[in-house]
Amino acid sequence: MLNFVRCVAALIAIFAVATISTRAEAFSQSGIASVYSGGRTANGERAHSGGLTAAHKSLPFGTRVLVTHRKTGRSVVVRINDRGPFVRGRVIDLTPAGARAIGMGYGIAPVSLAVLGRD
Repeated sequence: MLNFVRCVAALIAIFAVATISTRAEAFSQSGIASVYSGGRTANGERAHSGGLTAAHKSLPFGTRVLVTHRKTGRSVVVRINDRGPFVRGRVIDLTPAGARAIGMGYGIAPVSLAVLGRD
């Protein structure tokens, strides 16, 4: 029975990834952005504070996302290379360079996300 449950879980995971990959271009989201830096990312890259990368809970690695600060109207394009944020209500973690580009500094900010495509 345990093997059956594992097989079903694996099939569900494969289907979920395929669904996210095919629907990524139609994805948009609003919420709170935060800032992070340092260490290894979930895809194995090194997180660079000067890079325009970000963490998102479900978008595929390599997805390019337009992040717009809803109060300043400033936007930046970042590439998803990590998982997170793991704080309720937050939708994306930006590197310090990405945060500076939209004028949010090192805190949090209301943002809108729009997927532009994949690498």
